[in-house]
Amino acid sequence: MGNCALLSTRLSAGYPGRPGVLQQASLAISQGEIVGLVGESGSGKSTMALAILRLLQYRGGTLNGEVRFGDRNLLEISEKEMRRIRGRDIGLVLQSPIASLNPAMRIGEQIYESWRAHKEEYSRPFTWADAIQLLYRVSLAADEPFLRRYPRQLSVGQAQRVLIAMAIVHQPRLLIADEPTSALDAVTHSEILHLFSRLSREMEMGILFISHDLLSVSSICSRVAILSAGRVVEFDSTEAIFRRPAHDYTRALIRSIPTLPAGVYASRIRRHDAGEWLGEAVPAFGGVDEGDPRLAPANALEAVAISGGR
Repeated sequence: MGNCALLSTRLSAGYPGRPGVLQQASLAISQGEIVGLVGESGSGKSTMALAILRLLQYRGGTLNGEVRFGDRNLLEISEKEMRRIRGRDIGLVLQSPIASLNPAMRIGEQIYESWRAHKEEYSRPFTWADAIQLLYRVSLAADEPFLRRYPRQLSVGQAQRVLIAMAIVHQPRLLIADEPTSALDAVTHSEILHLFSRLSREMEMGILFISHDLLSVSSICSRVAILSAGRVVEFDSTEAIFRRPAHDYTRALIRSIPTLPAGVYASRIRRHDAGEWLGEAVPAFGGVDEGDPRLAPANALEAVAISGGR
């Protein structure tokens, strides 16, 4: 994680008939850091994403406070300046990949349009070779036949990777990922998490990872903000959040994690991104090979689940 402050927020927002959807909601992201934003449905997570991008008005919302991106407060700049930042300096990945792509346009055309919509006046031309390199970067088939496909010819996982490719076409400094794994099967879900982690490291890109999935957040995020009823009630390192939760709501979220069935063994706990050992768990029964990697939990939250939420 870089030491350079990239984004910090202090936001209040609401909609007609629904005031206080966000109430002085504060978090911060450093360059190259992945920060999780966790909360139940209706807690204000997606409103936070729209507020950072100053898109809330298109849903009839109101917004005040501060969004500092680098040395600028995004709430004080003109809409023309904000349009230059959206899609270029700040990318967005949504949760419904198939619905987010234009069914009438080929994949290559959609990647090109994403580049064209946010290019600078003197940007060099975007070529097929650039598009193919972008496919390679998100672990898709890096060839022209793939670029000629339509969205209906893609799996959900492939479509999500295309959305990620479109979001990073201008190498943004910040990526907002709003529930990006909610529509994916378990294997693709894990692959996309690894992709976000790798892109953050390679591009030194900050990521705001918005999710209700505590296991995913614990796997790739270095810090976590807990959002409840529009307020960030806790913001700390991932380890502190899941080992020493300070707020009652955070403790309730952790208690809601399903426990593993009796007899399941987990020997060691490791975060995906850092490869950092976070704890030990005791086998539920004897006769199991401790070194079997198939039995190791993927992340810190599984240790919490195994220990009964303590």
